[in-house]
Amino acid sequence: MARDLPLVITAGEPAGVGPELCNRLAGTPYRDSVVVVGDRRQIDPRLRIVDTPYPAEVEPGRPTPDNAGTLLAGLRRAAEGCLSGEFAAMVTAPLAKSVIAGSGVAFTGHTEYLADVTGAGDPVMMLVAGELRVALASTHLPLREVADYLTPERLGHAIRVLHADLRDRFGIAEPEIVVCGLNPHAGEHGHLGDEEIRFIGPALESLRAEGMNLTGPVPADTAFTPTAGPGDAVLAMYHDQGLPVLKYAGFGHAVNVTLGLPIIRTSVDHGTAFDIAGTGKADPGSLMAAVELAVRMARNQ
Repeated sequence: MARDLPLVITAGEPAGVGPELCNRLAGTPYRDSVVVVGDRRQIDPRLRIVDTPYPAEVEPGRPTPDNAGTLLAGLRRAAEGCLSGEFAAMVTAPLAKSVIAGSGVAFTGHTEYLADVTGAGDPVMMLVAGELRVALASTHLPLREVADYLTPERLGHAIRVLHADLRDRFGIAEPEIVVCGLNPHAGEHGHLGDEEIRFIGPALESLRAEGMNLTGPVPADTAFTPTAGPGDAVLAMYHDQGLPVLKYAGFGHAVNVTLGLPIIRTSVDHGTAFDIAGTGKADPGSLMAAVELAVRMARNQ
């Protein structure tokens, strides 16, 4: 671990599968190198704990917004611990955005909350499954809004963040990034859309002049083939352009990574799974992968 600091893991929504997944770490070699932020009543006592007692009774599968404030306070505690040097990196178990929003707090997700707490600019979302890495130029937008959202500035920002974190946190000295086009066939020379001609292609040329190794814009349906890519990472223009491939390749063992934060943050690739919470059926594969990746990133940094 970087400087022998522990990882901090937030147990997530207390009525979901997060706490029981964290408890699986008690039987692994990571037991002594993690600290779990959660309610002591839910966490295996063999693990080190930052206790955040929930005011309302927790019943698996039945979340209540009455616990949202404590959950967010735990997230802030973990993030601030990473900023202060108490922890090497942060791993998050799933929460339910709708439950937090139901408490009256304007909340759009872990990523935006952590960006606010850490004072970061616009972070970039990337999912990792083994050696396959897929980052997104836009995230949770209706499809009809994507073309208007994408600009040369936003695209350039996403690529610079991706390039920097691949170099500084993944240990790739000269990252090769494959950039998807927005339209089918990457616009087919303007016949199926002109975004590739108007700004995606010129933005990539400008970044190449800065020394970046970029391929594209390439049609998304060939970006993952041996001919075009995937290089060290693929940048997709929108959520469902890139993530179906990633999740097909590694769902249940993939990791969500937030790039562009001043701290390292990884997360599971699934939700709270209220339907199986408390049954012991939750698969810990994604949490284990998130912990392992956070360790590697901390050591590379």
